[in-house]
Amino acid sequence: MRRSAVSVPSNIAEGDERKSDKDSIRFFNIAKGSLAELSTQLEIARDVGYFTTAQVEPLIAQCAELGKMLGALIRARNAASPRAQSPVPKA
Repeated sequence: MRRSAVSVPSNIAEGDERKSDKDSIRFFNIAKGSLAELSTQLEIARDVGYFTTAQVEPLIAQCAELGKMLGALIRARNAASPRAQSPVPKA
């Protein structure tokens, strides 16, 4: 848990310092993946009895909120990227 928790802000910081949006987005996506790992690890820790639901639920909610923020950051960087200026077909 500690490794995934530290990985999230570390990858956000590294992505923010990258020169290209493509590189930045790659690191932001890695941070989002680490956040999903952390959330899963919290659920497992609760399920095996290391933490109570009352202890874990606020943390999982914070992970979800941060995931939304990262998603918005990724979309914003994608929109700012010159390659993203071409129309994208809707599915």
